[in-house]
Amino acid sequence: MQRALLSVSDKTGIVEFATELVALDFELVSTGGTLKVLAQAGLPVVAIDDVTGFPEMLDGRVKTLHPRVHAGLLARRDLPAHMQTLAEHQITPIDLVVVNLYPFKETIKQPDIKLAQAIEQIDIGGPSMLRSAAKNYVSVLPVIDPTDYEKVLELLHTDGLTNPIRKAFAAKVFAHTAAYDSLIATYLAETEFPEKLTLSYEKFANLRYGENSHQQATAYRSAMPEAYSILSADIMHGKQLSYNNLRDADTALRIIADFTDQPTVVTLKHMNPAGIGQADTIYDAWDKAFKADDISIFGGIVVLNREVDLKTAQAMHQIFLEIIIAPSYTPEAYAELAKKKNLRLLKLPFAQPIAPMKDVVSVLGGVLVQDRDLETERASDFTVVSEKQPTADQLASLVFAQKAVKHVKSNAIMVAVAGQTLGMGAGQPNRIDSVKMAIQKAQTKVAFKEAVLASDAFFPMADSVAYAAAHGIQAIVEPGGSIKDQASIDKANELGIVLVFSKTRHFKH
Repeated sequence: MQRALLSVSDKTGIVEFATELVALDFELVSTGGTLKVLAQAGLPVVAIDDVTGFPEMLDGRVKTLHPRVHAGLLARRDLPAHMQTLAEHQITPIDLVVVNLYPFKETIKQPDIKLAQAIEQIDIGGPSMLRSAAKNYVSVLPVIDPTDYEKVLELLHTDGLTNPIRKAFAAKVFAHTAAYDSLIATYLAETEFPEKLTLSYEKFANLRYGENSHQQATAYRSAMPEAYSILSADIMHGKQLSYNNLRDADTALRIIADFTDQPTVVTLKHMNPAGIGQADTIYDAWDKAFKADDISIFGGIVVLNREVDLKTAQAMHQIFLEIIIAPSYTPEAYAELAKKKNLRLLKLPFAQPIAPMKDVVSVLGGVLVQDRDLETERASDFTVVSEKQPTADQLASLVFAQKAVKHVKSNAIMVAVAGQTLGMGAGQPNRIDSVKMAIQKAQTKVAFKEAVLASDAFFPMADSVAYAAAHGIQAIVEPGGSIKDQASIDKANELGIVLVFSKTRHFKH
């Protein structure tokens, strides 16, 4: 008779699984709540106390941490000395371990959980048994996931437990316990940048391919859910999101999180905003965003921070879009948009701000970690450095442009009026080229005569100010901080335009 040790926090399917194990001539050993559930189901089950000769103690903190358990798990069946030791000490080998861990993640997700409560949900015995079993996977099968019960039974019935399959179960255990410990380490850490960085992610989906068709890709979701995460969105309609879809949608959500005070629409392409529109209604916001760049939006993404109504849906239905994301849709709006079978319609609440977590990006051989850029500047943060003072309308436009330029790839320039972007220059090796691109695009818009210009970083020389003024820009906001700031100030005064320093740089590489 083989022996199976069952000790699970999640009781889903455990009675049915254990019943099949008994039918396969397994002896069941169990602990605590699992023991009670199995006994109530009428299954023959041995208490762990009877195996160890010790009662569960310290409020259940110590149950399975005993040589009679771990020797039974770790003994190599192919080593006569190991088996002789088990015989001398009358220890029965354990062949199957079914354990899932205390719900630490579910505990710390609850509001107002105290540290002491969280600590009591740190599992010690469970990971120890699993790791022992996984180390000895050639002889002991570790099972951590209730969704694997059916597969395990099939393998047991068909003698299909080959070494590669056993090894895969062991790998799953070590990945799971590593992620579990990582979550605990992050929760207990008292420094933002620890000496050892441990990150915990869970598979979200295998993707069709990565940035290009020859690259394989998979999406992983943070173990702790986050507001504004595209991986938390409800995909109501359309096909699977691709790697590039996810990257673009993430960028769009980060942008719209800075525009919460009014109905706002962001259109996005290739991780840059094609247009941003704000207005009193979501339709008017859409109209502004669309007119900001009615070419680049083709095949792009649209994010709206208010419910989509039928009028807005009908307008969006006229063009080819990849994804629409909104907090909700009226039934009529959803029906209109769902006529396009490949259009992805996503629902995501925008109730909470983006959390002040760390962003992680990969480099060859490592990662870079930094605070998220959640700074947004208000008019009160600005310093007017030019002789000419901004009007109230110009100040409102400068605030809007400053919010928008933060989300454009550096070197970044945004030309805008309050509530609407008009033209952008992105990702150029020098700033003056970005200035030229943004103004050239914006000059085609009727609103350009009232436009202002924002720069994500300081002007290294006065040429950008001169070019902007020569082409109709009357007010500029930039961080300042260059050793040649005075040259830009002097040029603004010479040309009679407004120059404002935001004092905050927003590089986005």
